Amino acid sequence: MATFIDEKELSDPEGRAATLAFQSLSPVQILDAIDDAGWRTDGRVSALNSYENRVYSIGLEDGSSLVAKFYRPERWTDATIEEEHRFCDALLARDLPVIAPLKDAHGCSLHRSGAFRFSLFPRAGGRPPELDNAEQLAVIGRTIGRLHLVSDTLQFNHRPFIDVSRLGDECADYLLDANVLPSEQAHIYESVVDDLLPEVHACVDEVDYREICLHGDFHPGNILWGGDDTPHLLDFDDIATGPAMQDLWMFISGDRQYAQARLADLLDGYNEFRQFDTREIALIEPLRTLRIIHYAAWIARRWEDPAFRLAFPFFASARFWDEHIQSLREQRAALDEPYLAY
Repeated sequence: MATFIDEKELSDPEGRAATLAFQSLSPVQILDAIDDAGWRTDGRVSALNSYENRVYSIGLEDGSSLVAKFYRPERWTDATIEEEHRFCDALLARDLPVIAPLKDAHGCSLHRSGAFRFSLFPRAGGRPPELDNAEQLAVIGRTIGRLHLVSDTLQFNHRPFIDVSRLGDECADYLLDANVLPSEQAHIYESVVDDLLPEVHACVDEVDYREICLHGDFHPGNILWGGDDTPHLLDFDDIATGPAMQDLWMFISGDRQYAQARLADLLDGYNEFRQFDTREIALIEPLRTLRIIHYAAWIARRWEDPAFRLAFPFFASARFWDEHIQSLREQRAALDEPYLAY
């Protein structure tokens, strides 16, 4: 497989420091840290699927287990992480099915061990939701509506915004400046995003939406469907401020007829608890476009991390960029399509 990434040009102090730090994170250090935080471990530790942070299943002396999340160094400040935890607490207080961080005897949920900050979570089981199941989508819609009711009473002070500049312009510039793309594709990519991003800006600017506190990365992988038909919500690592549609659109995909039906299922449930502003339907394709661009930049910024190279080996191939550019071209056409209706 041909590789087009110049590792020196992709290097940055934050990524390099985080990568070196994670390489030094041993099972002994993990277990000692959790013991010091007040939970007695029994030596069982196994890595769970996670890229941005390091997440482990930890066995306890009483035979139970919990999940430990060690945050990527230098990504978030203490204030941003604590804001995440306070948001989870506020949702739990309103009986939302949130997998929230555990507190120690002193009421603390953010712990330190050397260079690392970590949190502990109850272990929860479940299955992914069925995205063609109208009843399950209505339950998800009701759950998000309840979540946003709590959001209406809160304000983030340390978290980023869901906006075109951060997720679109800055990410596209990074990819071009870092020489990630093969040279013959770089000018094509630049031409595509130069045409695409002004349209995304225009589409978003046309919608007079209200900014609220969001989960921010609410996709099917962040739901565990329990045996009680409850969608347990997890991974609030990317909470942000933005439009309500950000927490809904990732459940809407497929051809127009299928997407229309899924949107109706979600909003029927959502509107039982909070009135959805239907003007935000116009944001579905702009938000999808931003995620596509941001996804590529996210991998590029973490490319020095061996976990990313193992998980995304295709990223360094010309085929990946051919498909990425084609996806952006399809998004350019999607922006011109009539909005879904509700």
